[in-house]
Amino acid sequence: MHVEFIQAKYKTGVYIGELLEKRESEQKGLMKVLAVVKHPTQGDLHQPKQSDVAYFHQRKALAEFEKTWVPLATVTLYKGEVPSYKDSLKTAWQEKYDQLSTKQTPFAQLSIQHLKELRTEYGI
Repeated sequence: MHVEFIQAKYKTGVYIGELLEKRESEQKGLMKVLAVVKHPTQGDLHQPKQSDVAYFHQRKALAEFEKTWVPLATVTLYKGEVPSYKDSLKTAWQEKYDQLSTKQTPFAQLSIQHLKELRTEYGI
């Protein structure tokens, strides 16, 4: 059996996974998460980069082996070596943290606070 690895977006995160099923009529595919490429952006998806919102969401990365439906329009074949979930999560978290730490905005500071909480929860 041939395993097809993909890279796909889910909300504001990007992941590497295994494509388990395609539903062409619904334009979505079922992906099993194997690694994190880009950690999700913190906050309200409908009011990006705003800190003065009714509820500032803490957004976790999808878990290892979690299955989720992703839009087929965001799916590309992944041909590289799939990194370990833990290593990829740590790298993606650090990239997001470093990106935010250069900004002195209320949104960046609140996002950093949430990321620090997630780092503890992730155990990285």
